[in-house]
Amino acid sequence: MKVVPLGDNVAVRRLEAEETTAGGVFLPEGARKIPLEGRVLSIGDGRLLANGARTTYQVREGDRVLFSPHAGTELNVDKQGVLIMHEDQIIAVLE
Repeated sequence: MKVVPLGDNVAVRRLEAEETTAGGVFLPEGARKIPLEGRVLSIGDGRLLANGARTTYQVREGDRVLFSPHAGTELNVDKQGVLIMHEDQIIAVLE
């Protein structure tokens, strides 16, 4: 199933958490940090302005992005986690 966000919302899939430390120590699931990186899955139409036009996005589908730990709303779609967040909750695009 494809998630199509509305307005200026963006659908993001978090990247997997690191399973080991830099020294090679395995981390149990409870000790792993929540990843703050993800891939943009889809974007909405843009925020509707007073003149009827829509805003343009600074991110595109497939971009690798950074966001804050509490950004967005987490949903389960087809047994996979998807974050729905406003574009302004995205901090940076990684190239």
